[in-house]
Amino acid sequence: MVGASHPVPPAPGLPPSSAAAASPVVPSPRRPTENGGGSASERVRWWYESVLGWPTAPGEPVRLRTGVRFDVLDVPADAGYATLERLGRAEQAEGAERVKRAGRAERAGRAGADGAGSPVPGFPVAVRGGRMLLLVAAGAAEELPGLLEWLEWGSLPLDLTAVGTGGLMDAPPVPEPGPAGLPPRPPERDGLRGAAVWLRPPVPGYEVGSSLPALSVPGCAGTALDLARLVHTLATQCHRVRLAASDPPRARPVARVG
Repeated sequence: MVGASHPVPPAPGLPPSSAAAASPVVPSPRRPTENGGGSASERVRWWYESVLGWPTAPGEPVRLRTGVRFDVLDVPADAGYATLERLGRAEQAEGAERVKRAGRAERAGRAGADGAGSPVPGFPVAVRGGRMLLLVAAGAAEELPGLLEWLEWGSLPLDLTAVGTGGLMDAPPVPEPGPAGLPPRPPERDGLRGAAVWLRPPVPGYEVGSSLPALSVPGCAGTALDLARLVHTLATQCHRVRLAASDPPRARPVARVG
């Protein structure tokens, strides 16, 4: 019959079982693409692995591996917000001073000779419940104990921990497109109820690692925030939060009537 298929005999000397083993293997399912299908967690995993290049751990929910592309500093949210606010004010003041120096140098005919550089870029920050997670350079977790000792914070009980090699961080949902910078605090239904959300999200297309706080190298001018400066500010704010929590509530003054 025309078009009828006939079984193809195995090659001479090749047993039938070997012929079956030589048949093509069905490829494993592919990860969903940006516009493709897949569950919500699969799309989140694809975004972190394919867009940012951050490794994830298998299983649900999606979790990011620390110690590879970044480490994490975990602090109380109140201390974290105070730290970001203080660093932001300092960055604005330093930026204004750089502009003044650049203006003076330009008027003197030697623009750029005073080393005025670009502002320190922001680094990714997330919140989860009452905690803030600040992404820092890989290896910073190992440096934290010695850094706290060097900054003379080692003898005090600080609610400041680091997650490095072998650790995991809950992957926040993929951030919606929006203006860069520090958005308002996340709504209660997300960050304050335990789900991790981005406060300052990573930006696709940029090398996130170059903006992560790291220990500065003498003689090398970098653009990232110095890790020692960040840790000192965090330790100060963590200490203040602890002292405020341990203080007894103050009695309200009673108004006299009559």
